[in-house]
Amino acid sequence: MVIRYWIPTDKINPGVWITISLVAIIAINYFGVKFFGEFEFWLSSLKVLVILALIMVSLILACGGGPDGDPKGFRYWKEPGAFKEYITTGPTGRFLAFWATLTTAVFAYLGIELVGVTVGEAQNPRKVIPKAIRLTFYRILLFYVVLVFFLGMILPHNDPGLAAAVSSGSKGASAAASPFVVAIKNSGINALPGILNACILIFVFSAANSDLYIASRTLYGLAVEGNAPGIFSRTDRRGVPIYALGLSSAFCLLAYLNVSTSSQVVFTYFVNLVTIFGILTWISILIAHIYFVRARKAQGVLDSEMPFVSPGGIWGSYISLFFCCLIAFFKGFNYFVPDPKTYGNFDYKNFITAYLGIPLYIIMIIGYKVIMKSETVRPETADLFSGKAKIDEEEAEYLAAEAAKHHGKTRSTKQKIYDRTLGALF
Repeated sequence: MVIRYWIPTDKINPGVWITISLVAIIAINYFGVKFFGEFEFWLSSLKVLVILALIMVSLILACGGGPDGDPKGFRYWKEPGAFKEYITTGPTGRFLAFWATLTTAVFAYLGIELVGVTVGEAQNPRKVIPKAIRLTFYRILLFYVVLVFFLGMILPHNDPGLAAAVSSGSKGASAAASPFVVAIKNSGINALPGILNACILIFVFSAANSDLYIASRTLYGLAVEGNAPGIFSRTDRRGVPIYALGLSSAFCLLAYLNVSTSSQVVFTYFVNLVTIFGILTWISILIAHIYFVRARKAQGVLDSEMPFVSPGGIWGSYISLFFCCLIAFFKGFNYFVPDPKTYGNFDYKNFITAYLGIPLYIIMIIGYKVIMKSETVRPETADLFSGKAKIDEEEAEYLAAEAAKHHGKTRSTKQKIYDRTLGALF
């Protein structure tokens, strides 16, 4: 869709771009985590720079620094209003609009759990992983919340350009459907949309690249624990789980559904499934954390002994669990409302894909309990120390290697400044 901005589908079949992207993404993942990490670092650095530039441009436009010289401020919060009514009118319509946006935004936040998956391949994880987790919160605050805050200042929800771009999105509007592109065009800047589209293409590629990594490593982790076929635990001499990568790559072939206009509808069903499974994944993570904290307290493991402790503690997980469950149950509330386009018929297809994950999730949990005859783990007897000795050993080896590498020298002032500024940001 993004490439359609420059080359329409009637000139070159979309399957060509899908194939090129797949080959590149699979190759990057196959060449090992070192190459993958370096590649993602530079892609992520570019993303950071682009988002920072968007924040600056949005702020300048809001203050009237654009070619049109119009200081918009908070004008659009009053007219047409900060909330567009959805399904119904009045306060109820505005709340439903907020809720629909909340449940849709879940899809954008999925993937931050990638930090936890990288623990197994990170050097000195006790130091770098807590640092990455702490910075994640501030990155979300800056790159998501601040950016969208400024967007609401420079573009009204009823803008004709935005409505036209969204309605023609399936016909190849691509980046023109981006609200930032619409806002920039409205201000009289004509050069940026093409540049921003190129950046969006890089972002999409980076997202697909990291998603394939997390899929293959998750399958590998399951196999190592005996919860998936043993073949997926095999690695090559570089440590790459090639069989897990192969199966994960096979699912990428679903992207070819976008070659046909009619099959794009099926592709949206998979997006629905990914979202609900993502929420269920976070429900699992939160439940695991709650039981982990209970086990630590029962066995007398103090917070001071941990390399990282969740700022919200166990109550933060309880509150997050409540909202995740709430979103999971009411995510598809709009499918209960008759759609005039379908002559008032119940949208059962989207309803099924929006909620199919919940019964599957419950069936898999119960099935695992029955087939594996697993017992509920009690806090007093939970195993908190298996594998710790190996991590201690790897950490000692890494620290010794680093000490030998620097010959006991401390970091320079320049290096410290970089670590606390650009290093932390990127």
